[in-house]
Amino acid sequence: MASQVAPPTSLQTPATSSSTSLSSPALSPSSPAQLSPDDVELLAKLEEQNRLLETDSKSLRSMNGSRRNSGSSLVSSSSASSNLSHLEEDTWILWGRIVNEWEEVRKKKEKQLKDLVRKGIPHHFRAIVWQLLCNAQNLPIKDQYSELLKMTSPCEKLIRRDIARTYPEHEFFKEKDSLGQEVLFNVMKAYSLVDREVGYCQGSAFIVGLLLMQMPEEEAFSVFVKLMQDYRLRELFKPSMAELGLCMYQFESMIQEQLPELHIHFQAQSFHTSMYASSWFLTIFLTSFPLPVATRIFDIFMCEGLEIVFRVGLAILQMNQAELIQLDMEGMLQYFQKVIPHQLDSGPDKVIQAAYQVKYNVKKMKKLEKDYTTIKTKEMEEQVEIKRLRTENRLLKQRIDTLEKESASLADRLIQKGPPRFSEESVLQLEKELVQARLKEAESQCALKEMQDKILDMEKRNSSLPDDTNVARLQDELIGVKLREAEALTGLKELRQQVRNLEEHWQRHLARTAGRWKDTPKKNTLSELQDELMSVRLREAEAQAELRETRQRLLEMETQNQIHSNQLRRAEQESRCLQERVTTLTTQNKDLHTQLQEIKRRQAEIECKSKEEVMAVRLREADNIAAMAELQQQISELEIQKEEGKVQGQLNHTDSSQYIRDLKDQIAELKQEICCLKGQKGLVSKSTFDGIHIVNHYMGVSESYQSSDDDGAKNTNLQNQNLLQRSGGRIKLHPKLEDTDSEEEEDGESLRLSVPQSKSTTV
Repeated sequence: MASQVAPPTSLQTPATSSSTSLSSPALSPSSPAQLSPDDVELLAKLEEQNRLLETDSKSLRSMNGSRRNSGSSLVSSSSASSNLSHLEEDTWILWGRIVNEWEEVRKKKEKQLKDLVRKGIPHHFRAIVWQLLCNAQNLPIKDQYSELLKMTSPCEKLIRRDIARTYPEHEFFKEKDSLGQEVLFNVMKAYSLVDREVGYCQGSAFIVGLLLMQMPEEEAFSVFVKLMQDYRLRELFKPSMAELGLCMYQFESMIQEQLPELHIHFQAQSFHTSMYASSWFLTIFLTSFPLPVATRIFDIFMCEGLEIVFRVGLAILQMNQAELIQLDMEGMLQYFQKVIPHQLDSGPDKVIQAAYQVKYNVKKMKKLEKDYTTIKTKEMEEQVEIKRLRTENRLLKQRIDTLEKESASLADRLIQKGPPRFSEESVLQLEKELVQARLKEAESQCALKEMQDKILDMEKRNSSLPDDTNVARLQDELIGVKLREAEALTGLKELRQQVRNLEEHWQRHLARTAGRWKDTPKKNTLSELQDELMSVRLREAEAQAELRETRQRLLEMETQNQIHSNQLRRAEQESRCLQERVTTLTTQNKDLHTQLQEIKRRQAEIECKSKEEVMAVRLREADNIAAMAELQQQISELEIQKEEGKVQGQLNHTDSSQYIRDLKDQIAELKQEICCLKGQKGLVSKSTFDGIHIVNHYMGVSESYQSSDDDGAKNTNLQNQNLLQRSGGRIKLHPKLEDTDSEEEEDGESLRLSVPQSKSTTV
């Protein structure tokens, strides 16, 4: 079912002509050094096609307006269509390359990617590009979508009621119980089950509907979840809508700074920002602007976040400032609802270009966020104080009514029974009770002062706590403490009122008992009874005071219990955080230990390889030295044979000059071969770190082979025999020997050694 809902997103489908796909997505010309040659060539081609498209579109408009079918207009229309097809083909090639190399483009060419998105994402690339921009292609919650549809949501009735209001004029959603309305209901229901705190909020269905126009419902659900989590939409759609209030405050501050005249006009007309801008932030202009324009703005929102909403909103106000200043509140409402949407029918390029001319300072926006948080905190404290005062006022009114009823009843009794009579003992007792009551009042005042000091201390501690999540709970505790304080103050006022009543009765007693001793015994008995009644009332008042004191102590104990429980809760949270930190550090330690072991293993492998290479070089040099030794041995043998040949030539009285020349040539060739071997040994020795020492050692050995014949004659004979046995070669002397007359030629004679491939040696 989902595959039937979304438009095709395959890269092999030909592009359709839409307002978004006709935009020329080219890289920024200000940074050609960062582009490859293919990208630069493609960029130049796109710019040329854009220029041709603009000229040809003008000629097409003139042709359609005048309906002149000339030959030049036909050529212009054909060139326009060909240029358009080339532009679409280049756009597809560019965006296909971006999608295939997304990670590299996102990291190395972020600015160029933003420029392309601002110029519009092609229609058939929107689904995949939106998922890549918000990292929703591999979201785990996507696999839970089918299970969520089987569950029941408490928001289903609200969702059903609002679905018919979502895009009522769009073909995909306008029919009742159509496929579009059904998949929209499924996505909204699934999210209300995932995020029960937000549930369902009006306005979110428009965003989901736009996603369903581009992709299947599972992908739309995963993209919507990422938007709610990472793009501040979840805070906007919470029941308190605190984030929406923050956006309104920031937007109004931008208007006050950049459009002061318009801001003054809005204030004079009581035209609040939320009356026209709240839907901009909740639906990203989807309910305020034409759908193609809102889709282009939504492309930029997926790439840059809520910043584009502030920019476009302020650009709209700048473009219509002169007209808005001349209207009243109702006229401005009508203007925002009817006039501004029709201004954007020509396309979004003008408003987007104006939006990026708006000044937007990120640091200032963060400062405004802090100011808004401070203002809201003060307002909450004022509301708490107002609530406390109202509670105290209500309690005082109730107490006044009760006292008035009691005073009325006492007055009626006094009128019926006449003035009371008091004895001296009762008077003394009343004085004592009065003193005790005053002492208790002083003690209660001290206790009240201590409680107030404790409350102030607790407020200071709470204000110094860095944990923002406990603010609401601490404020509730503060309200409870202040309510108990109000009850204690009410009790004190009652005690004071009773003390005043007792003093009044005492004064009346002193005034009316001046002639008490002259009365009859019956009157004395009546006065005694009245005194007993008064004493009973005093004891009752004392018992009530003790009861209230006990209740006050109980409230104090409950407050202390709550404070201790909060401290224990905070201590548990801190211990939990410390345990998590210890676990994290332990994991990091294990990872570092594993990395250290891996590094040691690699180092050991490298050392083994280096040792093997050194041994191989040494073996090759040893082979070369052995070959040199064999050649030196052969030279020694040939010198011996030369001496024998000279003796034999002298005996035979033959001329050996030709033989001597041949021997010289052979010796020269042998020396050249020795030099070549030495050169090869030197080149090999340069590849290792200890090759110089090895070459020096072997060179010393080779020099020992060039010592005098007398010192090494025996050794050379033995080596010659071994060499002949090992190689299986033979040594032959030329039969022709010529005599020499000078000793210089005899001293300069040399031998020539030839080693054929048949392993035989000829001299």
